[in-house]
Amino acid sequence: MLTRREFGMLAAAGLVRLKLDTTRVPQVVGGVHLGVQTYSFRDIPRTADGDAVGPLIAAMKECGLSECELWAPQVEPPGLAREALRQWRLDTPLDHFRAVKRLFDAAGISIYAYNYSPNKSYSDAEIDRGFDMAKALGAEIITASTTLDVAPRIKPLAEKHKMVVAMHGHSNITDPNEFSTPESFAAAMKMSQYFKVNLDIGHFTAANFDALAYIREHHQDITNLHLKDRKKNQGETTPWGEGDAPIRAVLQLLKKERWPIRAYTEYEYKGSGSPVDEVKKCHAYATQALA
Repeated sequence: MLTRREFGMLAAAGLVRLKLDTTRVPQVVGGVHLGVQTYSFRDIPRTADGDAVGPLIAAMKECGLSECELWAPQVEPPGLAREALRQWRLDTPLDHFRAVKRLFDAAGISIYAYNYSPNKSYSDAEIDRGFDMAKALGAEIITASTTLDVAPRIKPLAEKHKMVVAMHGHSNITDPNEFSTPESFAAAMKMSQYFKVNLDIGHFTAANFDALAYIREHHQDITNLHLKDRKKNQGETTPWGEGDAPIRAVLQLLKKERWPIRAYTEYEYKGSGSPVDEVKKCHAYATQALA
């Protein structure tokens, strides 16, 4: 049951004109779970009172998407200084996150992962709180853009909560503290059975690694993929099909092997249309690749 405020948030986003569906049906094409990293909608304006959730849900509905990895800043207030944000995370009742879950549920959208990314400035209490937030949102796992030196602080909390944390990689191979190489992912997974990999095939390609070969070898340790296209040799992010990332081949591999790895669009190139327009293009590309 939605509260009056929650209904108002959906109304402000125009969702009351849509048929809300409390049955969450994952979008599976050719046996592959497709979805979106909601960072893709980072440029969609918030409502006048600062809410990003209603507009985000409306964007996902317009794209026909029903599963996501939720980017933490979209459920946090905008513009807070670092200390103020820390206190918000520690003090905000978990009912705030349960209310966000109800909004997603009402729209028929599943939150598979909460993208919460501790860095050196996070206190242990703040890291711990991220697991509580993820559970309140109904997420199965946490994905994290973090570093190797922070991972040992995450380890005991992941084990306390018995919740998987999937490390997200970038393409910076010059910093040994960054998650970017197969060796850096392996180092994390040696720390804890709860550490897995959230592989961004665009960044992995830009760092001159073979995403297809890595997925074949380590599929049991990969929770979900970020689908994007980039050129090799630290090249630019491009519209899908114009870079070197093997998007189509990766999707076909998932289809063939039936591995339970989610494949999520992450729109990051400079598109000519709105975020909704560009995510629709990416999602259509993925769907066609699985035909």
